[in-house]
Amino acid sequence: MHYKTPITDVQIEANFEHAAEQYAAFGVDIERAVDRALAVPISLHCWQGDDVAGFEVKDEAVEGGGIMATGNYPGRARNGDELRRDLKKVVDLLPGPHRANIHASYGDTGGKVVDRDALEPEHFASWIDWAKAYDIGIDFNPTY
Repeated sequence: MHYKTPITDVQIEANFEHAAEQYAAFGVDIERAVDRALAVPISLHCWQGDDVAGFEVKDEAVEGGGIMATGNYPGRARNGDELRRDLKKVVDLLPGPHRANIHASYGDTGGKVVDRDALEPEHFASWIDWAKAYDIGIDFNPTY
């Protein structure tokens, strides 16, 4: 929907109040529903910022098409720092608690080839430190 003039805060509040009245007619307490929704952590998948490429170093080329998801760069996030900055921006814009779903292919291996079955917690230390600094939970996905 496109508006010729921006919607004002007053209009947003009035529309919210009108919607709350409509839902109340069905027994729905909007304030309670919003409070409950804001208590549910949102888990953001790391691949949403880099087109499912990951940051693995491989002995040979890996084929894959991705899904055309990009972060805040021309193209995709090229490394963990860029991806963490993108995810932090999302977290800053979304209310409520957050989690980051980190796939095995997003570990920091220091430019070395590390097979997925040899990954250790140390390969995710930058993610752990970032998550602790911003009070973000981490979900781990083993990647196949």
